[in-house]
Amino acid sequence: MISLFSRYLLVFFLFFSSATLKAEQQNLLAPQRVIEKASLQLLDKLKEPSFSQDKTQIRHYIDQEIFPQVDTVLMSALVLGKHWRKASKMQQREFIAAFKQLLVKTYAATFTEQFHNWSIRYVPLKLDAKDKKILVKTRVKQEGKPDTQIDYSMVLRKGKWKIYDMTVEGISLIISNRTIFGKMIKDSGSLENVIEDLIAKNKT
Repeated sequence: MISLFSRYLLVFFLFFSSATLKAEQQNLLAPQRVIEKASLQLLDKLKEPSFSQDKTQIRHYIDQEIFPQVDTVLMSALVLGKHWRKASKMQQREFIAAFKQLLVKTYAATFTEQFHNWSIRYVPLKLDAKDKKILVKTRVKQEGKPDTQIDYSMVLRKGKWKIYDMTVEGISLIISNRTIFGKMIKDSGSLENVIEDLIAKNKT
């Protein structure tokens, strides 16, 4: 499970850390600007020599600065699928917290990669005033490597656009992890057991 999280999260935050095109140059719309702003903020943090080697700093930064741009409630609900509807309110809250902590921890553990020579192109976006959900399509370029297609599913919450899923080359983070957690719940016998396992893993 951790290796799959690592692979997706590394791509996810590579995107956030590697933007080189200014929003005003591309006339980005509100959902795109959310991603652009976060990417540029993290890019500035990467200029601090000690930051990329300090997992405590990274975890704190991601928790405080990046995850407010993510709808962890909707993401968690979609990951659990039918199990979310059967879960108690307490179990839902516990899963959200444990899942988020796992994401932050996993990303911190993978943040030893070098982020150089990346650029991002935002596919033109049509946004109507009535739209509550939108798909932000991007193409990430890295020297010497094929372009990577990364699409972000976003939802409007209280006037703010938030990410709730990402799809890398056609593979959805939510769908992939729904399969993983579904198997974990089946194998362990209950969602409660999975939550307890997540909490224990987060402490290691």
